Amino acid sequence: MLSLRAVGKDDTGRWGRARLLLSDRFSCSLVLIENITQLNRSESMSINPSRVWLKREIEAFSASLPKGSRVLDAGAGNQIYKSAFADHVYEAADFEKVDKEYAKSTYVCDLGEIPVPDAFFDAIVFSQVMEHLANPAYVLRELNRVSKPGARMFFSAPLVYEEHEKPFDFFRYTQFGVRALFEGAGFRVERLFWLEGYMGSLNYLFKRMLRHWPRNPRALGGGAAAWILVLLLMGLTPVLKILVYLTARCDIRHRYQDTGFPLNYGAIVVKE
Repeated sequence: MLSLRAVGKDDTGRWGRARLLLSDRFSCSLVLIENITQLNRSESMSINPSRVWLKREIEAFSASLPKGSRVLDAGAGNQIYKSAFADHVYEAADFEKVDKEYAKSTYVCDLGEIPVPDAFFDAIVFSQVMEHLANPAYVLRELNRVSKPGARMFFSAPLVYEEHEKPFDFFRYTQFGVRALFEGAGFRVERLFWLEGYMGSLNYLFKRMLRHWPRNPRALGGGAAAWILVLLLMGLTPVLKILVYLTARCDIRHRYQDTGFPLNYGAIVVKE
């Protein structure tokens, strides 16, 4: 038979403190959620873990080079990482054919035909470009040609990303594809890594879900399932906004890589 034991003074005090602690934590959680849900949409959506990690990795790459190194930014676009190479001789190459803003390139050219002598550069930045190349192996051989022996390259490219800069968007790259292409072009892969963690991948997917899910059940063919799905998604919108914020904050603090997948792979490669 179950029996009830009288609660003593000490037990009451412990339970009281526990309830107070739980109450405080619950209140703090509610305040956090309220603050997040009240974030301006542009503020909550603007944190990009991939860009944060890309900036960190490129700055570390620059710091690893001897001062005064001649660095080529291959496919530089608007040259957002030029400032990271202030202690070096920075040069940029781009074909400048996509409808977007460009900074003035040192070389306006196809990356398969860069107008410099052999063994010209000490280092190369080749970031978020290779997916836009119809013949990446050809370009990698050219980058090998213009690199000095022992020259190092920072590379990044997407594994998962929606089509962009159309029609110049051709490939996505697994870690095995990255390794095969670079080794086939005469480079040694020194380091191959996730650019962001899995929370960064979820952050991207949540953002795209918020942007692209259909608001009209008729777009899903109508019917009960479509109406229920749209209503559920509408109800999930505040939760997704909270998840966007929290996954970004967690990823820029720590790259979780135990499970899941990255959006992008990065690599440091060396010309043999």
